[in-house]
Amino acid sequence: MFEDLSQKLEGVFRKLRGRGVLTEDNIREGLREVRRALLEADVNYKVAKDFVKRVEERAVGREVLKGLHPGQQVIQVVHETLVELLGGERVPLVKTSTGPTVVMAVGLQGSGKTTLCGKLAHKMGGRRVLLVAADTYRPAAMDQLEIVGKQVGTEVFVRRDEDAVAICKAGVAEAAARGFDTVVLDTAGRLHIDDAMMEELERIQAEVRPHEVLLVLDGLTGQDAVNVADTFTRRLGVTGAVLTKMDGDSRGGAALSLRHVTGVPIKFVGVGEKPDALEEFHPDRMASRILGMGDMLTLVEKAQAVVDEDTAAVIAERLRKEQFSLEDFLSQLEQIRKMGPLEDLLKMIPGVGNKLKGLKLDDRAFDRIQAIIQSMTRQERQTPGLINGSRRKRIARGSGTSVQEVNQLLRQFKDAQKMMKLMGKRGRGLRMPMPF
Repeated sequence: MFEDLSQKLEGVFRKLRGRGVLTEDNIREGLREVRRALLEADVNYKVAKDFVKRVEERAVGREVLKGLHPGQQVIQVVHETLVELLGGERVPLVKTSTGPTVVMAVGLQGSGKTTLCGKLAHKMGGRRVLLVAADTYRPAAMDQLEIVGKQVGTEVFVRRDEDAVAICKAGVAEAAARGFDTVVLDTAGRLHIDDAMMEELERIQAEVRPHEVLLVLDGLTGQDAVNVADTFTRRLGVTGAVLTKMDGDSRGGAALSLRHVTGVPIKFVGVGEKPDALEEFHPDRMASRILGMGDMLTLVEKAQAVVDEDTAAVIAERLRKEQFSLEDFLSQLEQIRKMGPLEDLLKMIPGVGNKLKGLKLDDRAFDRIQAIIQSMTRQERQTPGLINGSRRKRIARGSGTSVQEVNQLLRQFKDAQKMMKLMGKRGRGLRMPMPF
């Protein structure tokens, strides 16, 4: 997400930091490059122009912060202005306390509406969610929603012989009668916007009165997504947007232009195909990611979502007693893998993201580590010192790896034990050690 833009902005800021003193000419020259980078990222021309103008006014005027290096001052102003461009503050989903909260998902065909409905249900955790299949046009759309519902463990309301408006009304009534907390309406899309499509959505909105109308947009389409959003906003009371496929979008023009052009807040971004690949949109965190500052808050939230607190407490105690074993190591590895691809996690660490350009991180290395440890006996995992030459050969055969790879893992684990022992003596402790 935003890799190309982040790289180009980092180049601009590197030049600015290299100057001992910044003049208005220096700043304007740097901001011309910023504007060029934004345009190349498919940001709306007027948005890019207005953004650069606001940064320039602040950077050369009274709002420049004191006590910082001149280059840092400009970066700080760019960050603040970028946060404003992205919406300023997070806008959460509405949650009603009386009756079910009704969320209506709208958008063009192929934008990922049906998958998004399942992700929303998964994201809502403890709430009882009913998915309503209201796409009566696309072949097998209702079947697809039923499959998605099974994947996330959520019930799906299906009626195949009624029109979309009647289905939505019946679905909401069913949810209210059975005590569901949330209803998500999966409405029909088209390959392009047409009056028949919009009129049907307007009728559903008028009859059901949803609390949220979420416009699902394909993040890969750039400015086209903003144009689609503009049309939907004029016809429907859109309350928020979801940008899908952002894991494959290296430019990000839609995310940077949407709020400024349409006034619609971005509420979520889709970053993969799995049910849990949906992130809440925080303008300040996204601005930090774009500028290569990392996103530690999101990383911590991902960790909290997958870490078993009881297991973590047991492992922390074993660390203190210097009893950390390969079995514990495997448990920690499995929890980290649930957080997502290693490359994505590392990009959230400040100062790391832009340094990964061109570096291929192979998550299959984790598969090899797991296979090696799982090929050991329980006794060998608890006491790696028992693993002699013949045992190493057996473990290598069982895991489909080489003896050299088994030796490498055992050396890395021994080094990790030494590091943990040293950190424990210094009183720093380790809660969730990384498996390398």
